[in-house]
Amino acid sequence: MKKILSAFLLLYFMLAFSQEKKPMFWEDIQNFKKQDQENPPPKDAILLIGSSSFTRWTDIANYFPDKTLINRGFGGSRMTDLNDFADDLLNPYQPKQIIIYCGDNDFADNHDLKAKVVVNRFKTFYKKIRERFPDIEVDYISIKFSPSREKLWPQMKATNKKIAAFMKKEPNAEFIDITKAMEDASGNVRRDLFLPDMLHLTPEGNEVWAKVMRPYMK
Repeated sequence: MKKILSAFLLLYFMLAFSQEKKPMFWEDIQNFKKQDQENPPPKDAILLIGSSSFTRWTDIANYFPDKTLINRGFGGSRMTDLNDFADDLLNPYQPKQIIIYCGDNDFADNHDLKAKVVVNRFKTFYKKIRERFPDIEVDYISIKFSPSREKLWPQMKATNKKIAAFMKKEPNAEFIDITKAMEDASGNVRRDLFLPDMLHLTPEGNEVWAKVMRPYMK
């Protein structure tokens, strides 16, 4: 009986370890690898890295017909996820420019998070980029003020300010501020630029972003 029990326990632990839980967004990264195998990524493209604002912008190439883009936005990713998967997001590519949009999900994940924590997460990712691409253009799009996350705006504003100051001191780096372009004449966030979830953008919202982004794109 003991031998049977021991064999059962051994089988249980073997199955448990073989089915070890994969990290969040692991499947997204595997899909990127599959895409790269099926269609080798072009050199000297503009690499977009970040969260769902890029992920859901599936027709982004139509907004920039004269640019070669690689869109590697995934799910509700946070700065921590960009750092965790940095090798997978950077090593396969030889871009001439990287544009990042990420950060608001960090606060959505933890409403008590301080701005300096997200800023430091960004700086960590930025350092990883520079270790591999010391001279290319690297730009950061400001965190948008989604109406559904209004309670988090103070932290987001502080984060934008700190990252803007950091990027200003860095060579070949720009802070792309989309916040003003998303306001009406009274300085209020335009809710019509958002889908009903008040988080993701409509095509018109994407066009507003595209208009601001174009002058920065190589």
